[in-house]
Amino acid sequence: MISETKLARGAAFTVAALVLLRLVAAAFTPLTFDEAYYWTWSKHLAGGYYDHPSMVAVVIRLGTMIAGDTEFGVRLVSILLALPMSWAVYRAARILFDDSRIAATATILLNATLMASVGTTIVTPDAPLMVAAAFVLYFLAKILETGRGIWWLGVGAAAGFGLLSKYTALFFGAQILLWLVLVKDQRRWLASPWLYAGGIVAVAIFSSVILWNADHQWVSFIKQLGRARVADMTLKYLGEMIPTQFAFATPSVFILGVLGLYALARGRAANAASATLINISVWMIFLYFVWHSLHARVEANWLGPIYPAFAIAAAFAVWGTTWKAREQRTVNWSRRLALPIGVILFVVLIVQTNTGLLTGFRRDATVRSVGVGWPELAREIEALRIKQNASCVLAADYGTTSWMMFYLPKGTCVAQFQQRYRWTFMQEPDANLLKGKALLIGPVDSSPYYRARYARSEKLAELTRKRSGVGFETYQIDLLDGVKGETLDRSPAPELGGPQ
Repeated sequence: MISETKLARGAAFTVAALVLLRLVAAAFTPLTFDEAYYWTWSKHLAGGYYDHPSMVAVVIRLGTMIAGDTEFGVRLVSILLALPMSWAVYRAARILFDDSRIAATATILLNATLMASVGTTIVTPDAPLMVAAAFVLYFLAKILETGRGIWWLGVGAAAGFGLLSKYTALFFGAQILLWLVLVKDQRRWLASPWLYAGGIVAVAIFSSVILWNADHQWVSFIKQLGRARVADMTLKYLGEMIPTQFAFATPSVFILGVLGLYALARGRAANAASATLINISVWMIFLYFVWHSLHARVEANWLGPIYPAFAIAAAFAVWGTTWKAREQRTVNWSRRLALPIGVILFVVLIVQTNTGLLTGFRRDATVRSVGVGWPELAREIEALRIKQNASCVLAADYGTTSWMMFYLPKGTCVAQFQQRYRWTFMQEPDANLLKGKALLIGPVDSSPYYRARYARSEKLAELTRKRSGVGFETYQIDLLDGVKGETLDRSPAPELGGPQ
């Protein structure tokens, strides 16, 4: 049998190699519009934002302090978060199942998933949330191992930083309470001050988000916690959820994870408390999003916090139990193929996103959100702005606005006409600049609403965003002059009674 030291070193080397691959991909892949939007947050740190808490902005700010306002800088720290996440998963699995093979395999399987590779390369709130989920598991494992209450402070800190990342971390508290109720030997903690001290730590860390919401009419809480409404029930999104998770987990890890959860539920683990913890950490969030999918679309990355526990379940399927001959062959092949499939899928996705090679350079789903072609498009927009002596560049949607803020020369006056509630964290452009000439960037033949605010509107050009020299999205550029009244629409957010 391979020694624990060699297993740990092998896992560490594999994770380091995968992190290096992600760093290379991050350096030449243009930002998604959400990443560009979060980058604007990082320039104006606040206790919270309309869409999410503040951790993603802090992650980006740290990266750009090191590597500048580049794609690499924006993504640097997010990608490096895979290192502490992997350590926490390794240690949690090692403690929960007392098997270094399960620990090393869980670490590798987690990093083989697209959820981990894409989910840390593309900066979203899900990257720090997955790290928080991994550390919640680790600190709970330490409580099981030592029986010492002080580890509840670590649980509270991990949950608090999870809440700073995304409101999905609210499920951590429910998971923990359910685990304590179901595991007889752990019920004593319900009467322990250590449990509640951990809760106080979590609330204290999260308090900046609470205070921000209190100062902004609770808009972020209302937006995120009111997404799914019973009145909106439909079946059309339920069929999307499992296939997207099959892809994001990669087929091999998905198969192993399902088998592992089955084995743990059937009582095949020596430690029932460990098996219960893993199952609850997956099923509570998963079942919530099943319910959510009956009302609205569930994006694949939203299930990120279940993946540390899911990877441990997958590793348990490999080393923690025995299977019948046919099942064992499936387990063996899935284990061998998990890492190469994960790497291949990641490389294929990055190549396709940047070149369009695999679809014959035609438009595909990746170009909808990734800013391929925007560096070149921004140079054309800037040349027009200078030629027309326009003082500001305007857009109707936050994605286009964010891309222009990132790719146009720093200091350029850029603003979104609508949805000003998205930008309360930063100072509005100078009023004198807004009164001057403006370029409006938008879809061809878009609504005349914006042009009606100006005395003169002139179509200047149609510029095309390209990938590998092939155009796939066209923007109409209008010159606006003679503003009538207010330039920007300052209507409140829809959650507060504003227009939808």
